[in-house]
Amino acid sequence: MSEWHKMTQISLELSFSQLRERTGLSIPEAAKHVGYAPRTLQRWDKGLGKPKQAVLECMKRLIPDRSQDQSDFTFIDLFAGIGGLRRGFESIGGHCIFTSEWDRYSQKTYRANFPDDKHEIAGDIREVASSDLPEHDVLLAGFPCQTSSIAGVSKKNALNRPHGFACEAQGTLFYEVARIIADRRPKAFVLENVKNLVNHDKGRTFKVIHDVLKNDLGYNLQCRVLNAKAWVPQHRERIFIVGFDERNEFSLDHVEVPDQYPSPSLASVLHREGDPSETAYTAEDGTALPRYKLTEHLWNYLRSYAEKHRLKGNGFGFGLFGPNDVARTLSARYYKDGSEILIRQPIGSPRRLTPRECARLMGFDSPGKPLMKIPVSDTQAYRQFGNSVVVPVVAAVAQAMNPWLPKTKASMTKSA
Repeated sequence: MSEWHKMTQISLELSFSQLRERTGLSIPEAAKHVGYAPRTLQRWDKGLGKPKQAVLECMKRLIPDRSQDQSDFTFIDLFAGIGGLRRGFESIGGHCIFTSEWDRYSQKTYRANFPDDKHEIAGDIREVASSDLPEHDVLLAGFPCQTSSIAGVSKKNALNRPHGFACEAQGTLFYEVARIIADRRPKAFVLENVKNLVNHDKGRTFKVIHDVLKNDLGYNLQCRVLNAKAWVPQHRERIFIVGFDERNEFSLDHVEVPDQYPSPSLASVLHREGDPSETAYTAEDGTALPRYKLTEHLWNYLRSYAEKHRLKGNGFGFGLFGPNDVARTLSARYYKDGSEILIRQPIGSPRRLTPRECARLMGFDSPGKPLMKIPVSDTQAYRQFGNSVVVPVVAAVAQAMNPWLPKTKASMTKSA
């Protein structure tokens, strides 16, 4: 097929808005290239009217070449969620060549934000043979921890039964990660999990994971808990486990944590009057829609619940914050009542964050970059962001690893 026919085929498949997003151009910038007024492009961007084929072909030519041979290294994205780990490693030149995510709503968000992928999203990684995975330099996995099976190894120790990683982790999702690392031997891997993984079952769970990766699989390990509040206005502690197949001078202590005092505040992520409107989440004046405000009934319930536990000496309760504060950890249960992060209002009950504010709080949206697409309901969006990673934290880990990651000839030629 000729190059012209390829461009025509892709142009017919994608809308003007999709093509413009792939170019990374603003409407005024794109208007200069295609020779039409910005107001005309705004109509096309909204799906009102159809541009000529020549315009679509011109936009196709403006899409940057992100082919694999221009990437510094390749990686696979396991338990991918909505692509938080991926975004961090793409920021240093990585190219994703395989994705696995079982949740269909997360798949929808992932596809919407990585439309250029040539690979399909695999579902349950347990059904994927290691031999079916492409060769890759780096493995990324934010694996859920099914801890009971892993911790059971302590019983085998007590009974003096032999065990290797297959026995220790069998039946857990960590086993799937260990299986692929053992079979494919990537140059490096990055695993991410909740901070409590370190202390679960009096430390035995983490010891099994550490021993499997270091002793059974022979990787040089570095582990560090990082708090996202240095990057975004949220207390969010996560452990990062990094392994290299060869000895080098990499250290997670080299991750550059922003020296910001005070920490970023919620004002940097909250909708403000005068901001551009996003009809799904804000009114015409740029402020959050009234539907995000708690009902009086729910607000009264949360206050009485908190007071009941306060009298018992417990710390359970809602978290109420203003624009100058740093929020609690956003969780996957946020869709239920929003109680961990409620935003004070001048009058009446507080409100939840909108999904767009969650995207900012998790670092998926940043100034000067295209907005993340959120093609799912608020309930699903809250689950997805609550289960994800803070993108700039991952980017900082990736940047610290970068000097020891493989570089292709193409990337070395570019830097020469």
